[in-house]
Formats: sequence, C-alpha cells, structure tokens
Amino acid sequence: MILYPAIDILEGKCVRLFQGKREEVKVFYDDPVDAAKMWEGRGAKAIHIVDLEGAFDGEQKNLQHIERIAKSVSIPIQVGGGIRSIKALRSLLNCGVKRPILGTSALTDEEFLIEALDICKGNLVVSIDVKEGKVSIDGWVNTSSISGFDFAEKLVSKGVKTVVYTDISRDGTMMGANLLGLEQICSVSGIKVIASGGVRSIEDIVKIKEIGAEGVISGLALYNGTINFEDANQI
Repeated sequence: MILYPAIDILEGKCVRLFQGKREEVKVFYDDPVDAAKMWEGRGAKAIHIVDLEGAFDGEQKNLQHIERIAKSVSIPIQVGGGIRSIKALRSLLNCGVKRPILGTSALTDEEFLIEALDICKGNLVVSIDVKEGKVSIDGWVNTSSISGFDFAEKLVSKGVKTVVYTDISRDGTMMGANLLGLEQICSVSGIKVIASGGVRSIEDIVKIKEIGAEGVISGLALYNGTINFEDANQI
C-alpha cells in the first residue's frame, strides 16, 4: 500500500485545514517545495497535493508552486483542486503532474470527465468527498444528492480506475478514519481506492489496508508526528 503525505497549498504555503474550513488553517511550511523535498528524503513513494484556492474558487492559483514541486522531486505527484476545464487539466500535465484528480467537475460535467479520461488514459483520479453520506462539491461548500457509493459505481461505468475517498467530517481532525464508509466504496467492483480523512494511527492504516484500499493519504498526523512516517511507510 502507498502512503501519500499530503501537501495542501493555500496562498503559496503548505497548510492543513480543519474539516476543510478555509478559516481554520495551520501553516506547516512557508514553501511547499520544502515539504515535498522533506517527504521524498524520508522515503515517500508519491505525494498528494491539493490546490486549495483552486478547490474553493474553481481557478488554479498555485500552478507555479506545483510545477516547482514536480521539478524538485523525482517521485510521482497527484494533484487536485480547480480542474474544471481541459485547459486547466493540460496546464497541470504540462507542469509535470503524473495523476490529476478531478472533484466537482467529475460530478457536474460528464462530457468533461469523458474527455479528461481520454487525455489521461489510466492516470486520471476522481475524488469522492463525502459528508453525511452525500458527495460534496465546490471545495466542500455544497452538497449533492448522490451518495458516495452510487457515485463510485457511476465512475466505474465511465471508465475511472482510481478514486480518493474522503470523509469530510474527519478531515484534519485526527478522529480516525471512517472505515465503514471506506468499506462501502471498496466494495464497488473494478475500482482502486485511496483513503483520506481523519487517519490518526498506525492501527488506522493497517485497518485501511485490510479493507482493501490501495493507498492512504495523511496530513496532520504526519506533520505533528502522531504517526511515524517511516513505520507507516512500511505497511
């Protein structure tokens, strides 16, 4: 299983938010490149990056930082936040991003999803961000009427191979992962799942692997040392 250290970028800095709330922010690195180099130096196999301004505002504002990260490390990076047009998608690919992550647009614009799948082939990832069982969009500000499970099944039917599943209520809280919700998504045939949100311990990561996820994303618990990265990276 792959452990993805999370680098969330807001106003050019590496931060963590509590439950995705823009006003509840903690800065960990003034330069996200320093965070990326640190994780690669400690043995990370890949890095998960979110352009928070892109997620909130639908407009990419951290491309220069993402490109700098891609050029400064040799490991793959996957990036989400604000990819709502083919132009935005190509901009990320041109920056050296290996796996773009669609969020809102995958749910609201089926034509765009199909075109993005054609461009990225098997490297496109879709984020399933769930709050109280329903998929959230627009930087987690609004909630749709579709369940995470139904959205996952729909994505598989369109050709999506990998999703990131996040329980928003757990994100940045260190409350523990939503294992039941994760289990439901992992039960969808033909899809690989990367778990995210609330991971707080090695035990969480072991359980996530046992459920069948191919990867896990951790932010706060890694940055504050609650989870030892080197130990978790061996699971």
